[in-house]
Amino acid sequence: MSTATQTPRIPAYDVAATVTDPELPMLTLEDLGVLRSVEEHHGTGGPGSPGDRVEVAITPTYTGCPAMASMRDDLVHRLHGAGYDDVRVRVQLSPAWSSDWITERGRRALAEAGYSTPGPARHHAGDAPVALNLLPTRRAITCPRCGSADVELTSEFGATACKALYRCAACLEPFEHVKEI
Repeated sequence: MSTATQTPRIPAYDVAATVTDPELPMLTLEDLGVLRSVEEHHGTGGPGSPGDRVEVAITPTYTGCPAMASMRDDLVHRLHGAGYDDVRVRVQLSPAWSSDWITERGRRALAEAGYSTPGPARHHAGDAPVALNLLPTRRAITCPRCGSADVELTSEFGATACKALYRCAACLEPFEHVKEI
């Protein structure tokens, strides 16, 4: 009597970490910093048995981010494809996402794709109220194409709320800047 050798499953976190952002496909959810946790809960028969469940937590870059549904669907699809039958994705709002969570690999990928990467986030003290400022946001950025600091804001909102549109006065090229949050 022969026993079939079963190939072990890839850990759920490793699978989830390969899912890309639908709006910035050069970034994985891990590189963007929205993938918060991946927990495997095993049934009574141990890993790979009925009753296994995977819970994934993701945090939106902005409240009301329209890409969250696609992220959820992509995570579920990818994890199902890797052999995880019961996958649950929840949105974790606290602590709020920060552009500081973008990995160095993610920042390089953004720059290579022609995006201006965010500088340090503007943090506020704990639970203190955040001051409302209606003045234009001042950013020290350079053109991702030619490196010039002579850039001008054309719109505070780009194709998505997490990006601003700029134009370089030196090379005249438009570009998107991923905002600091």
